[in-house]
Amino acid sequence: MSEAIETQLERFRPELTGYCYRMMGSAFEAEDAVQETLIRAWRGHDSFEGRSSLRSWLYRIATNVCLTMADAAQRRVRPMDLGPAGSGHATDPGAIHPEQIWVGPIPDEKVLPEGSDPARLIAERESIRLAFVAALQHLPARQRAVLILREVLAWSAQETADLLGTSVAGINSALQRARATLAAATPSAGDAYQPLDAGQRELLGRYVKAFEAYDLSALTTLLHEDATLSMPPLALWLRGPEHITAWMAGTGIGCRGSRLFPTIANGLPAFGQYRPDPDGGHASWALIVLEIADGRIASVNSFLDTARLFPLFGLPERLT
Repeated sequence: MSEAIETQLERFRPELTGYCYRMMGSAFEAEDAVQETLIRAWRGHDSFEGRSSLRSWLYRIATNVCLTMADAAQRRVRPMDLGPAGSGHATDPGAIHPEQIWVGPIPDEKVLPEGSDPARLIAERESIRLAFVAALQHLPARQRAVLILREVLAWSAQETADLLGTSVAGINSALQRARATLAAATPSAGDAYQPLDAGQRELLGRYVKAFEAYDLSALTTLLHEDATLSMPPLALWLRGPEHITAWMAGTGIGCRGSRLFPTIANGLPAFGQYRPDPDGGHASWALIVLEIADGRIASVNSFLDTARLFPLFGLPERLT
């Protein structure tokens, strides 16, 4: 591949990663899909005749890659999709499921092109939030592609029909069905993450202080009355401050003395959590992604697969 062609293709990596992530629900599968897309584009570039834009051509390739991968993959879920909330007094965390079934987090920097204008940045962050990406997985793969192209990327019905090789009427029908399914599957939107918002900064500062001090009374005041705690790959999830703090005071007591390292995931505030290590210092334990609603924490998503997630987010393995 000449340097010029390679540079042209590489420019599309962030937005293609965002598209493939929404399609697949996994940062790792998205990266695989984008890599396959760019390889196919590299190999086929000489035969690309410019009948469409380079961007449209790449999205056509990426869509075909994702549809093939989706046909072979299990639908990804969150713990809340698998059963009712558990008890904070449980001593057994329940079943552990493989990574392949979970909707996982992704760093903002992987999917948000540099230099995006503020309005587009807000919209992009909204469309990679965990709840939205999880709801997308309820759609058949082609409906998912239609909804993302039309509603998120603002493609016209004709452009989408051309990409998917179908009619405008077929696209409009698929979009209508997708909207109905999504409306039933998507929870309330919650508050958009605004790093410069004083109220959110104060809330997150209080959360860090309460968590690191393991002050469960202070933590309770920050949680929404319907707040949830989930811990993939554990199937167990909890609802309500009483159950969350009971878990933290009981089975989860090993988190006492943890330190938090800030980052951003899915357009949401996030932290690398490090638990005290008997050998000294603090060792990686979880990537915590917070969802906020009405000025309080609505969901604490603790992803425990730090061996894969911390390198993805550029987080150190240990704090000394």
